[in-house]
Amino acid sequence: MTLFHFGNCFALAYFPYFITYKCSGLSEYNAFWRCVQAGATYLFVQLCKMLFLATFFPTWEGGAGAYDFIGEFMKATVDLADLVGLHLVMSRNAGKGEYKIMVAAMGWATAELIMSRCIPLWVGARGIEFDWKYIQMSIDSNISLVHYIAMASLVWMFTRYDLPKHYRLPLTFLLGISVYKAFFMESFVHVFLLGSWTALLVKAVITGLLSLSSLTLFVTLVHSN
Repeated sequence: MTLFHFGNCFALAYFPYFITYKCSGLSEYNAFWRCVQAGATYLFVQLCKMLFLATFFPTWEGGAGAYDFIGEFMKATVDLADLVGLHLVMSRNAGKGEYKIMVAAMGWATAELIMSRCIPLWVGARGIEFDWKYIQMSIDSNISLVHYIAMASLVWMFTRYDLPKHYRLPLTFLLGISVYKAFFMESFVHVFLLGSWTALLVKAVITGLLSLSSLTLFVTLVHSN
C-alpha cells in the first residue's frame, strides 16, 4: 500500500513534466542537455542566494508564533536573482522565443523539483502512515512548473530590445508578483490562518491568473510584431 501511495505521488509530481517536455516540442529539438544546463544554472543561483542570505540576513529571533514581515520581504527580494538566472539561460540559447522560454522554464522547474521534493517523497510517501501532505507536495510541483513558464515568458518579453514602452508597466508589475508570490502566500496564510488545502488552492488561483496575464501579453506582443 505504501509503495502504491509513493507511485501515485511520484506520477503526479513527475509525469506532467515529462508530458510537457514531449508535447511542447522540446524533444524534437533535442533540447535535453539545454534543459540540464538550465538546471545547473538553477543550482548555481540557489547557492549564491543561500550564501547571500546566510551572510546578510540573520535568523529571526522573535517570539513564538511571530512573523517577521519586513525580514521575510527582504529575503524574498533575493529571489530577483531567479530572473537574472532565467535571462542568462535564455540569452545563451539560440532560437525562437517559445523555445528559449520552455528550455529555461523546464530546466529551472525540474531542478527545483528534484532538489526540493525528490527526497521528501522518497522518504515520506513510503512511510507506514498515509499523509495528504505528499499529495499536496506533488500538486504544488505542477503549480511551480506553470509558475516558472510564466516567469520565463515575462523575463523574455521584458528583455526584448524592441519592446514597446506601454508594455513596461504591466510586465514590471507581473514580474514583481512572480518574485514576491511566495512572500504574499506566507503572509496570507499567517494572517488568515489558512489550512493546507485552502492555501494550495489560493496559490493555484494566483499562479493561474499570473499565467493567463503573461499569456495574454505574450500573444499580443508576438502578433503585434
